[in-house]
Amino acid sequence: MNCELTHEWIVTAAYGELPDEQMHELERHMAVCPDCNTEREQLLALKVLASALPVEEPGANLVARARMKLDEALDALPPLRWYELLGQRMMNNFASLQAAPVAACLLLLAGAGAGSLGGYEIAQNRTAHAAATVQTATAAKSAALLPQLAAVQPELASVANISSIVRQPNSEMVEVRYNQLVPQRMQGSLDDPAIRRLLMLASQNSTSAGVRDDSVGLLAAECRAGHSSCRGAGIRDALMVALRYDKNVGVRHKALEGLQPYVAEDVRVRNAVLEALLNDGDPQIRTAAINILEPVEGDTSVRQVLHSVANSDRNPYIRTVSTQILSREPEIQ
Repeated sequence: MNCELTHEWIVTAAYGELPDEQMHELERHMAVCPDCNTEREQLLALKVLASALPVEEPGANLVARARMKLDEALDALPPLRWYELLGQRMMNNFASLQAAPVAACLLLLAGAGAGSLGGYEIAQNRTAHAAATVQTATAAKSAALLPQLAAVQPELASVANISSIVRQPNSEMVEVRYNQLVPQRMQGSLDDPAIRRLLMLASQNSTSAGVRDDSVGLLAAECRAGHSSCRGAGIRDALMVALRYDKNVGVRHKALEGLQPYVAEDVRVRNAVLEALLNDGDPQIRTAAINILEPVEGDTSVRQVLHSVANSDRNPYIRTVSTQILSREPEIQ
């Protein structure tokens, strides 16, 4: 039994939907594969964490964003090469030969030959289509915030993207340059609602890691300073999205720092930090997540995740720190 199939069965088994005969085979594989066993422990810990919260219907914006990210991921898959397309076509055709009469066999063979000639051209067209679709999805994602911008300031309704962010030294003044039909810019205080919304829009700029880093850094600094603008859900949501999905380690680290003041009072922030501890690929971010969780180390969900990490994490330092926190045995919150 290979690990790829095991990963699928682990999820099915966690929700009690795996048949008994497959369950026995899964257990036998777990007994000899520490990697798969670790994954199951993390999944069970995450399930316990999720079950502690009420089930809420996702918002329309979250569903739309998730669909766009799924489309981007699917379109980013490398196209099949011409010989791979040819192999697939031949396998499908030969499978059909077993039940086909002689005349149909001849037609299938002719079709296989004709289809293989166009394989390379199909692969090239698929590459071009994938690039165009990613650009379209990125534009749609940015457009999701435009109605909010227009409600605050009408001239922002035609914002296409954010090109740069500059903060004046030792000042609250920020200059945000953005593109409409021609490049535009706006200058104002960090307390300006239009500036804040532009920064949140910039935090989802998939084309420029530098712009995302600047915007998330400013939003995080606002939250660490305890400004009133972070008391609402908007900026926290932007930081949680950056922590969960941004591919840049520096952006995720700044988002984590910005969420730190709210880990005790906001269970959504706490869950986002726990997900980073379980799943983030950077050890420094996971270590920082452990430190941020110390004020709530007595929470049942936090202790469940720490227990899983202490027993099965590959990083010895993270295992040691998690074990030390668990040894304190604080009161359950």
